[in-house]
Amino acid sequence: MAIRDITAKWRGRHSPSLDDIEALAREAYAYLPAEFRKLTGEAMIVVADFPEDEVLDELGLESPFDLLGLFEGRGIGDKSNPFTGEFPNRISLFRRPILDYWAEHDDSLGEIVAHVLIHEIGHHFGLSDDDMARIEASAE
Repeated sequence: MAIRDITAKWRGRHSPSLDDIEALAREAYAYLPAEFRKLTGEAMIVVADFPEDEVLDELGLESPFDLLGLFEGRGIGDKSNPFTGEFPNRISLFRRPILDYWAEHDDSLGEIVAHVLIHEIGHHFGLSDDDMARIEASAE
């Protein structure tokens, strides 16, 4: 028997776009302490659907859904001797893996985007994944 959805709650909605994810990331960034933002310098925040195949190969990942974000560049501790022609540091957030993660967890989309952004900024400061896991565990 067919049942009509009288609420129409989801009928006209679309999946969050690249621009939506970027807006969430910029909002999360804006709420970081000013000193923290100042230390990130000119790091670019970009959003793409998936990481490039070369990135997946370099990291040894089998699926593009395995990577929610990526820091590319040199950490703040390595910036004392800039290279000629060096690009600014870049923090990439990957929309489709983030949405997939969101669908499987209870966190809000904004919380997930903020977590991934802050995690990648941690790499800018030269922190390893293990360092950040210890910091997050001590904060819980």
